[in-house]
Amino acid sequence: FKGHTLGVWFFGNEYPFYAWMNKLGIPTNGGPDGVNVLKQSFDVQPLIQKQADCISVMTYNELGQAIDAGFTTDKLVIFNYTDLGNDLLEDGLYAMEDKLADPAFVDKMVRFVRASQKGWQYAIEHPDEAAQIVIDNDESGAQTLAHQKYMMSEVAKLVDATDFKLNMAAYDRTEKALLDQKIIKNKPSGAYTTAITDKL
Repeated sequence: FKGHTLGVWFFGNEYPFYAWMNKLGIPTNGGPDGVNVLKQSFDVQPLIQKQADCISVMTYNELGQAIDAGFTTDKLVIFNYTDLGNDLLEDGLYAMEDKLADPAFVDKMVRFVRASQKGWQYAIEHPDEAAQIVIDNDESGAQTLAHQKYMMSEVAKLVDATDFKLNMAAYDRTEKALLDQKIIKNKPSGAYTTAITDKL
């Protein structure tokens, strides 16, 4: 990577990237022994336009865009954060701690998570219908049915609709990465709870 430009999203997605570079001991401020960091858009244009040598993608979205643009998997080197032991927590549900003391709120959240599990399971079992629902609600008109079907097939590999519990190994990796990078200064206490998922 040294001396090359790497594209990274800056909406929270930069943290696993910086954790990875930190783990490899590669500076992210340029120079011959470091990497140049390009604030990447949520597409594969920096790769197509040769603005970056390596870009960020999600397996369920931009990887498909790259393949559609002619970058077939035999032409790509894929660095998978999970395989590298560098996957950090991403999407989740967040609540104020005092709300969790309210039984009515907890009940509402349990029902919400249970309904979400059912929704994801239904989408996994009915991928064509799930893709069409997205198309039917795409006001931009930019989405295609073929890409939405691709996305649903890839997301289905990542979602376990039977278990929405916090992955503690991923939590520990995330906490360590944030501490190592000095994004947080102290080990957080009470940062997570299983109060909702324990009731599923």
